[in-house]
Amino acid sequence: MEREKYFEATEFHNIKELMYDSVQKYNEKTAFIIKHKDNKEVSYENISYTRLLEEINHLGTKFYALGYQNKRIAVIGRNRYEWVITHLTNLLGGILSIPLDKELQVDELESCFIRSKADVVVFDEKYKENIEEIRRRGNAKIESYICMSEQEGYLSIPELKKQGKQILESGNKEYLEAEIDSYKMNVLLFTSGTTSKSKAVMLSQNNIASNVYSMQLVEDIRKEDVNIAFLPFHHIFGSTCMVVMLAFGVTTAFPDGLRYIAQNLKEYKVSIFVGVPLLVEAIYKRIEKGIEKQGKAKTVKIAKKISNILLKLHIDIRKKLFKQILDELGGHMRFVISGGAPLDKKVAQGFNELGIHVVQGYGLTETSPVIAAENYKKMKYGSIGFPMENVELQLVNQDEQGVGEIRVKGPNVMLGYYENEEATKEVLKDGWFYTGDLAYFDKEGYLFLAGRKKDMIVLKNGKKVFPDELETLVNRIEEVKECIVYGMPDNKDKNDIKLSVKIVYDKEVTDEKYPEITSEELENIIWQKIKQINKTFPPYKYIKNMILTDQELIKTTTQKVKRNEEIKNLLKQ
Repeated sequence: MEREKYFEATEFHNIKELMYDSVQKYNEKTAFIIKHKDNKEVSYENISYTRLLEEINHLGTKFYALGYQNKRIAVIGRNRYEWVITHLTNLLGGILSIPLDKELQVDELESCFIRSKADVVVFDEKYKENIEEIRRRGNAKIESYICMSEQEGYLSIPELKKQGKQILESGNKEYLEAEIDSYKMNVLLFTSGTTSKSKAVMLSQNNIASNVYSMQLVEDIRKEDVNIAFLPFHHIFGSTCMVVMLAFGVTTAFPDGLRYIAQNLKEYKVSIFVGVPLLVEAIYKRIEKGIEKQGKAKTVKIAKKISNILLKLHIDIRKKLFKQILDELGGHMRFVISGGAPLDKKVAQGFNELGIHVVQGYGLTETSPVIAAENYKKMKYGSIGFPMENVELQLVNQDEQGVGEIRVKGPNVMLGYYENEEATKEVLKDGWFYTGDLAYFDKEGYLFLAGRKKDMIVLKNGKKVFPDELETLVNRIEEVKECIVYGMPDNKDKNDIKLSVKIVYDKEVTDEKYPEITSEELENIIWQKIKQINKTFPPYKYIKNMILTDQELIKTTTQKVKRNEEIKNLLKQ
C-alpha cells in the first residue's frame, strides 16, 4: 500500500511562517477560548487568530527590550492561554523555549533549570511555592522569574504585554523583524524518563513544522472543529498538537481538570481532542457503564451490528442511531487522536462503531513526535497505521516472526540529546534514529507495535513475550483498573522466568459489584478471569502469579507506567 496525501497543505520551515499564514487565513476566527471565574460568575473570552499574533508580538517586543533575544526561557504551568503565548513568543522570536513538567518535585525542577541552563522562568501562580523554594536555594542561575498572572513581587505576562504594546507602537520593530534559524535548537524538552534519568531532547523549529505538515496531509481536522487541550503542553505530543490546531484554524478550549471532562465536552461543544490511551479508555468505560446502567447493552449491541452492515453499503446512520450516547459526550464529538502508548483495539472499535472516528498515532519526543498514524482512509484496529509522508521507516534485526526494531529518518528527527554525546550516539547512527520499539508489518503494510525492546521478556526456551499484549487483555477485566506484566525468577528453576502480573483493582467497580466480599474472594474471582485469558495463549505465555492491590502503579505525569521502578520494587518484595 502506497502512502497517500488526502489533503492540501503548505509546508513551512518554521513556526513563525506557519503562524503568519494561519492569521492571514483565519484572522477573526477564535483561536482560544478563555474561561474567567469571578466568584460564581463565569464568563468566556474569545481570542481571535489576529489578536493571538498581536499579543505574541507585544510580549515578544518586551522580551527583546529586556534583552532575552539570546536567552533560554523555561515555561511551567497548566494548559492555559498564558502558557501558549509564552511558548509561541519564544518560537516567533527565536528564543530557546524549555517546556517543563509542572508535576516535577522541587529537586527535579531545580535540576532541569540547572541542566538546561535556563535564564528566565515563566511560571503559573499555582506552582509559586516550588518556584520560591528554588529561588531561596539559589543553585539555579535564573535572572528573572515571571508569573503568568499578576502577583506581588514578580513581573507578569499581562503587565509585560501592555509594556510591549507601547514599545511596539513607538516604532520598535526588532522582534517583528527577527529572522528565524529554522534548523538550530529552539526547543529543549525533557523526556518523561520512564526508564532512566530524563534526557534533554534538542528540537529545531523545522523538526516541529515538518511534523505538523505531515499530519495536515492525512488527518481529517477541520477549521470548524473545537478542540480541548487535554494533553499537557510540556509533552511534545501536546505542544505539537497545539500548533497543528493553529495550522488548521481550529478553536481550542482548556479543560478544568479530569473530573470535569463530561461537563467541558458539553460546555465547549468539543468535536475533537488528542489524548493518551488512559484518558480515551476512561471516557469509553464511562460510556459502557452508562449503557449498562440503563439496561441497554443488548439493544446497543444489536444496533451496532445493523449499523456495521449498513456501513458496508455506504449508509451511515450512527449519528442518529446512537444520538443519546453521543449526547453524553456533548453531542458534537467526531474525532479522537490517541497517542503516547498503545490503545486497546476494543476501545478504538467501540468508538468508531458509535460514529466517533478514533485513530492511533505513534511517536517519540525525539521525533517531534509523530512517526506513524492511522487516518480516516486507512485504519486497522490495533495498528499504528502507516509512516508519515516525510518519514522513512525500516524494521531492523527482524526475527522469524518479522518483528524488528523501528528505525526512522526524516526532517522530524531531533538534533540530539543536549550535552549527552554518548546517549546521542547510541540512538543516532548514519542519520537513522533507533527508537527501541519493536514492531511488525502485516500483509497490507499496516504497522503494529510489539513492545519496547528493553521490556521484552525472554524465557529459558528462547521464546519472547511482550508484556503489552497480555496487559491489554488483563486491563479488559471489569474489576481491573490497571496492571503490569513482568518476569519473576522461578523458585523451581533459577535460570527460568515465571510470568507474573500486578493488578490494581478498580475499587469503585468492586464495591458496587461485591459489597460484602473479602480480599481472598476478590483475588479468586480475578484469578479465575486470568486463567480464562491464559487459555487464549500458548502455554509459554501463561501468567502464573498474581499480586492484587488498590495502590496505583508508579507513573510519569503523562500516565505511562514507570515499569523499571515497579519491577525493582516487586523483586525487592
